[in-house]
Amino acid sequence: MGCAISGSGLTSRTAENRNTEDEAPARLTPDHIQLIKESWKVIQEDIAKVGIIMFVRLFETHPECKDVCFLFRDVEDLERLRTSRGLRARGLRVMSFIEKSVARLDQLEQLETLAQELGKSHFRYNAPPKYYGYVGAEFICAVRPILKDRWTSELEQAWQTLFQYVTAIMKDAYLEEERSKRSQTLPSSRERPDKRNTAI
Repeated sequence: MGCAISGSGLTSRTAENRNTEDEAPARLTPDHIQLIKESWKVIQEDIAKVGIIMFVRLFETHPECKDVCFLFRDVEDLERLRTSRGLRARGLRVMSFIEKSVARLDQLEQLETLAQELGKSHFRYNAPPKYYGYVGAEFICAVRPILKDRWTSELEQAWQTLFQYVTAIMKDAYLEEERSKRSQTLPSSRERPDKRNTAI
């Protein structure tokens, strides 16, 4: 899902290239951006905690996600996960990406590049797009109690929109990388034997 900053005249390149069969592109408004930035100031104080909560919830609600995170594939004990250094490190990496995304909200091209690179790297790690949306939902569940009375339906919508925007770009980049790798493995017409000349 692409993005158009209303009133700014800036439209995401991803939105322009998006197939018309897809749902309407996510739109980050100036209000969304402001709400996200203000809430991030509070969230970043508990960045490691949010990362751990997010992944424990992710594995609890969607255990199939552990198949992609091979370090946690065989870990059934959620308490052991909560104290895992590996999970803390993974949570911090994801939170770092979110932090970089928030920092680039006023620079769409840089945010798109960041999300595209992450989508491509997810292809290399064999982490398909079907899992991307789960992270945003679990992030929201993890930060809601931290923000307490600051949490509003408008703030939730802003974060949902950001995650829809970023995950759509990641998905496009993943699929582009997949097509690129597939086309590299197909033999070219010059490499294919000419069937007309194979008869004896």
